[in-house]
Amino acid sequence: MKKIQKQKTKGWREFLQLIAETKPSKLIIIIALLLSVSTTVVGLFVPLFTKNLINDFSISSLSQGKIVMLGGAIIVQALAGGISIYLLNQVGQSVIAGIRERLWKKLLVLPVSYYDEHQTGETVSRMTNDTGVVKDLITNHLTSFFTGIISIVGSIIAMLFLDWKMTLLMFTAIPLSFAIIMPLGRKMHTISKGMQDETARFTSMINQVLSEVRLVKSSNAETIESKNGKNGITKLLQFGLKEAKIQALITPLVSLVIMVLLVVILGYGGMRVSTGALTPGDLVAFIMYLFPIVMPVAQLTAFFTQFQKALGATERIITILDEEKEIDDSNLTIEDVNQPIHVDHMTFSYKNGDAVIKDISFTVEPGKVTAIVGPSGSGKTTLFSLFERFYQPQSGSIKLGNKPINEYSLLSWRSQFGYVSQESSLLAGTIRDNLCYGINREVRDEELHRVAKMAYADQFIEQLPNGYDTEVGERGVKLSGGQRQRIAIARALLRDPKILMLDEATSSLDSKSEIVVQKALENLMKGRTTLVIAHRLSTVVNADRIFFFDKGTITGSGTHEELLTSHSLYHEFATQQLQIKEEVG
Repeated sequence: MKKIQKQKTKGWREFLQLIAETKPSKLIIIIALLLSVSTTVVGLFVPLFTKNLINDFSISSLSQGKIVMLGGAIIVQALAGGISIYLLNQVGQSVIAGIRERLWKKLLVLPVSYYDEHQTGETVSRMTNDTGVVKDLITNHLTSFFTGIISIVGSIIAMLFLDWKMTLLMFTAIPLSFAIIMPLGRKMHTISKGMQDETARFTSMINQVLSEVRLVKSSNAETIESKNGKNGITKLLQFGLKEAKIQALITPLVSLVIMVLLVVILGYGGMRVSTGALTPGDLVAFIMYLFPIVMPVAQLTAFFTQFQKALGATERIITILDEEKEIDDSNLTIEDVNQPIHVDHMTFSYKNGDAVIKDISFTVEPGKVTAIVGPSGSGKTTLFSLFERFYQPQSGSIKLGNKPINEYSLLSWRSQFGYVSQESSLLAGTIRDNLCYGINREVRDEELHRVAKMAYADQFIEQLPNGYDTEVGERGVKLSGGQRQRIAIARALLRDPKILMLDEATSSLDSKSEIVVQKALENLMKGRTTLVIAHRLSTVVNADRIFFFDKGTITGSGTHEELLTSHSLYHEFATQQLQIKEEVG
């Protein structure tokens, strides 16, 4: 029991802290609450006016002034209530916008390792569905919670003034209501967490299937994915029905308690009127004061159940916000990048896995082409990720000259790199958008034409109906593989990187496309420090230095001629794999 109470208190605190960190406008909140108080106070005078009207009823007592005052009070109450609700909703919407902005900024600075461990769809669900649950609580229920509390407190004070005995009788409903709400609320919390987890999994599955719809269709997997989708929908339905059962219990039971209370008060009040202890006007006023209590109690019940859902969503949002961001503790910028890059006794392993890079040391000379050769799974691509500081080695370091690269800011370090991979990433948008992606300045058309020409992309771009404003589709699906690679090379040229990394940039292309892309790469490599993961013999032959990787270690280094005679694995690799691919190309 103590553990449950502790978790509940923690949930309240986390929720309130999350709200407070968005820094909502205190002025607007104060104005809204004052209007809510004024609405309640004005509303309290209506039953009192009715009481006097009934006790002293006569045609002559209905003066024009009283009627105007009553009508004015009702109008003021409606206006103040409407403005109060709008202002509280405005604060609520601002709070949710603030939470989403914090969450989005955090997602952008999380390390790549976070995304290795979490599916994209689940993360998207946290950003959309979980914040949506909190939004529903704040915008749809929190306003009624504040106004309801004020209304209940004001009505109880007036009822105590009218008849304290009947008011105490009404209080017997409070423990009964809590006895119903508390256990069902805890059950709702558990169900809601399960619902949000299942929603995240379902979103992840949809995201994966739709992003790889060509694979689904080419594999005739529509039936399989239809079953997977139905399973996910069925699980969501089951959670939804569990929530419905809780709602179906809470609302009628609380309504039953209120109805019984109303009957008891009417009976007891009638007895007191008959004995003369209470006037008919007092009884009518007392019953009228019940309505500002009964209606908010129903709203508070809805708030409580929604709050249990929001607690589960809050936990997941805070989990992401508490994740460690990328290490970037320095503001130091790189002044001279034309220095040797030293890898010094570096070891790296992915989370809970064996070492992928094992105590390697080598030097990349500035302005030279360094080739990384070796069988699949030997750690070549992982090495590139370490160079870009996507991961941190468990031991050892990478240095630019004599300074560890971690001493430079991420912005300064990564701005030195241009990266062209086997499957170059393009975003939905135009060719112009993709070429200029990540560049924080205005790019002139002349620059675009120049880099496109150097990347041998100008001809096919100019043949497109809208030229540089042609939409490329999601992940660039409207372009061929060779065209995507040339766009990626042009993008790298526009960034004018000092260090270039090529990760088997031509391996997935046909021979005709490869020839064009290879020429574009030669333009890109001129005068730059280049690291290339190579599988073509021509690339290896022209490299200034070759390092042969095998199972995470460097087993040989030298020029092509040196390794061909001194390294048996390289000799086999060059004469079989490289040569075979060269012949196939």
